[in-house]
Amino acid sequence: MFSRIKEDINSVFDRDPAARTSFEVLLNYPGLHAIWFHRVSHKLWCANWKLLARVFSTFSRWLTGIEIHPGATIGRRFFIDHGMGVVIGGTAEIGDDVTLYQGVTLGGTSWKPGKRHPTLEDNVVIGAGAQVLGPITIGKGGKVGSNSVVVKDLPANATAVGIPGRIVPDKPSKGEGQQREAAAKKYGFDAYAVSHDNPDPVAKAIGRLLDHVHLMDDRVSALCKEVNSLGGNICDQNLPELRVGEFIEDEKAAAQRRESKVSSFDPEI
Repeated sequence: MFSRIKEDINSVFDRDPAARTSFEVLLNYPGLHAIWFHRVSHKLWCANWKLLARVFSTFSRWLTGIEIHPGATIGRRFFIDHGMGVVIGGTAEIGDDVTLYQGVTLGGTSWKPGKRHPTLEDNVVIGAGAQVLGPITIGKGGKVGSNSVVVKDLPANATAVGIPGRIVPDKPSKGEGQQREAAAKKYGFDAYAVSHDNPDPVAKAIGRLLDHVHLMDDRVSALCKEVNSLGGNICDQNLPELRVGEFIEDEKAAAQRRESKVSSFDPEI
């Protein structure tokens, strides 16, 4: 038992640079406390002391803010960072060296008995606020970005972001250019989703549609010029140009408005 506790503490140092001493980790990491409570409740559950197991897990939830059903199966060196709001369902299976951030839900999508919750294989990382739902499998080394909702299997070493979760390609297809390649490398996974230009799959799809529309406009304009040169009279008026700024508020202008509101605030009012 003590060797497992020591192993758990050492795994924190591998994944949290804020950890300073073993004693500090032992006292101040609710993710570890929840795991240790779960080991006891899981043994009670397997021994058919199910009511006592549920009572023990409920006490753990009250103490740590982390809800782990005693029926869940958890591997070695499992780490819950911060932990508050994490929910792990009763048929969930978690492999070794898995990391969850706060607000993660490993939940079900059906009330039918049987396997209802996800399986996380070794070395999986689930970002803050992400929801992994249903009897799906997240393959070894898989990553789920912050606030994503994943309802389908994720292959090994793949990264899913967005709602619903979509796989971010490791390498961009031909013709995407160096800028997209650099963005894919830089923002392939973000546990907290704080990057203002994190590549949301839906936004990327809209961007490609706009690129397509601009290309078609250029071709139609060229065709109109050729027809007019032959004596025709079409395309007298130019089509309005589509700009991304018409759909997405300019971030700099929004920041300036926020600053003006703060500067005009009078605390004496």
